Amino acid sequence: MPKKSVNDLSSADLQGKRVLVRADFNVPVDEQGTITDDTRIRAALPTIEALTSKGAKVILSSHFGRPKNGPEDKYRLTPVGKRLSELLGKPVVKTDDCIGDEVKSKVDAMQPGDVLLLENVRFYKEEEKNDPAFAEKLASIADLYVNDAFGTAHRAHASTEGVTKFLKPSVAGLLIEKELQYLQSAIENPQRPLAAIVGGSKVSSKIGVIETLLDKVDKLLIGGGMVFTFYKARGLAVGKSLVEEDKLELAKTLEAKAKEKGVELLLPTDVVVADNFAPDANTQTVSVENIPDGWMGLDIGPDSVKTFQAALEQCKSVIWNGPMGVFEMDKFAKGTEAIAHTLAELTPKGTTTIIGGGDSVAAVEKVGVASQMSHISTGGGASLELLEGKELPGIAALDEA
Repeated sequence: MPKKSVNDLSSADLQGKRVLVRADFNVPVDEQGTITDDTRIRAALPTIEALTSKGAKVILSSHFGRPKNGPEDKYRLTPVGKRLSELLGKPVVKTDDCIGDEVKSKVDAMQPGDVLLLENVRFYKEEEKNDPAFAEKLASIADLYVNDAFGTAHRAHASTEGVTKFLKPSVAGLLIEKELQYLQSAIENPQRPLAAIVGGSKVSSKIGVIETLLDKVDKLLIGGGMVFTFYKARGLAVGKSLVEEDKLELAKTLEAKAKEKGVELLLPTDVVVADNFAPDANTQTVSVENIPDGWMGLDIGPDSVKTFQAALEQCKSVIWNGPMGVFEMDKFAKGTEAIAHTLAELTPKGTTTIIGGGDSVAAVEKVGVASQMSHISTGGGASLELLEGKELPGIAALDEA
């Protein structure tokens, strides 16, 4: 079901209203507490600006890191408030707590168009427990609710799901609206042919996605460490490559299901193998039938890249989740980099290219082609669950359109 979004709210709905906005400001910081990547903060700007332009008082809430027991200075949102103020070009007031009297008095002092940032909601254990009393306290300072934190939408926490019981309307922010538009339509109503590229080290973490995609896609390209479980299931020798012994039968079942559904399942035909899991290991490129004993596969080879590129060039929609190799080490990044460049070239030719969160996002950013993709998902776990067809509690709780 489509959800109501910020776009459905008029100036009359928002003028002078206190809007609690759940954002995802869980950004990486260095030892000095300096933000090293502000992508998530930038991603929240369209929603914040849409609300303030209609006279709303915007109260922002987010988690940051994994604090263990209550407040810890290194997990305070102070650097986020500072960066947000620079990006918005206006002051952002930050509170020292997310509930209580200090918060209430700062909210009371707000004028239409003001922006207030609450302290890290995870300083309270009740946040992740989705405690109703805590959710009610969070909700008590606002008139309505906007969820724009796609990265946490697959968790039922107080600030993502609990508050919707106390605030109406509860609507999607522009970022969540865009995520749903791309990810859901890619699965439910794609331009065909539709290809999915699934990578990563383990079949077990991607079973749900592969099974769901086999019902939806025309082509399924598999890379990353998980390919060796498929090879071993076919009876091939894989040396010291990563294999999930308890998933061999599953790999056979998935291949059989692809055949039965008429899905073209592509596995690499050659791989880059190494004598050690290290950036300076000795390497060679071999066909998958000739992996030497004691060596491990760490990337797809050049022939596989060509085959994958040829398959992708015929497609109108492509979803990519998971790298083709150990792309953190330059020697084993070529397969992943080649796929990233291929998708960047296909986008302007009319192919919808969707990068489904996690390591694939890091990969396209490393290669410098992120801006050339149709859509880059901001949520690793959330995008995986959405592609699996699961209901995300933080989105299910929002008002229907």
